[in-house]
Amino acid sequence: MRLASLTLAAALFFSCAACAADVHSLMNASRHRLQTADYRASGHLVKVDEHGARVSYSFNIKAHWFPGVLRLLIEVTSPAESRKYILLEMRPNGKNVVQIAHPGDAAPLTLPFEKWGDALMGSAFSYEDLLESHYFWQEQKELKKAKFGARDCDVVLSTPGPADKTHYSQVNTWLDHSIGFPVYIEKKLQGGAVKEFTSFGLRQNAGLWSASQIEVKVRGQAGSSLMIFDRGTPKANLSLKDFAPLQLAHY
Repeated sequence: MRLASLTLAAALFFSCAACAADVHSLMNASRHRLQTADYRASGHLVKVDEHGARVSYSFNIKAHWFPGVLRLLIEVTSPAESRKYILLEMRPNGKNVVQIAHPGDAAPLTLPFEKWGDALMGSAFSYEDLLESHYFWQEQKELKKAKFGARDCDVVLSTPGPADKTHYSQVNTWLDHSIGFPVYIEKKLQGGAVKEFTSFGLRQNAGLWSASQIEVKVRGQAGSSLMIFDRGTPKANLSLKDFAPLQLAHY
């Protein structure tokens, strides 16, 4: 009986270890996408209200992965009254930073964590949504295999650990089984609301997959927000000087 119990325990242990390894392998493509980031892009953020009226903001983005940190610099270029720079730093250990600079600011302002959930330009996107830190949360669990549209997907549940600063209690990600790209994501806010992110126009450039458009909706609410990428350079050869504080204060 003792031997049988030990054998069963060993089987369960190795089974759980294999599950954990499989989950992490599912997330590898998304982590690799962030840990090899080196691109420029431009596009526009569009808010669509419940009546279909649209408001659009133009932006430029630079992103590069440096050892242990992804830096993402967003310049909102129009309309003129909305101009600003947003510098985000995402670290796998959860020590993330968001800074904002407006025309006339002597130095960028660090956004406190309480503001990370604020709407980006009044849209359904928040500052935290741009960090994509849930791919590095320690708690990952494969829920099921499922279809999303015509795509076969692996659905992974991510939950934050004690060191993760987030306004979300969990994130469910539908990863395309063949390319590992997130085609659909559900993020549950700690208050209970659910935000739904859908990627459209998947494309591969220089071996890297990306979406030409991301739509986000808040479940149960009318309207939506669209982040549309018009053009970009997948291998931009960016360096630290492209993200220096001076870049945020050159208005």
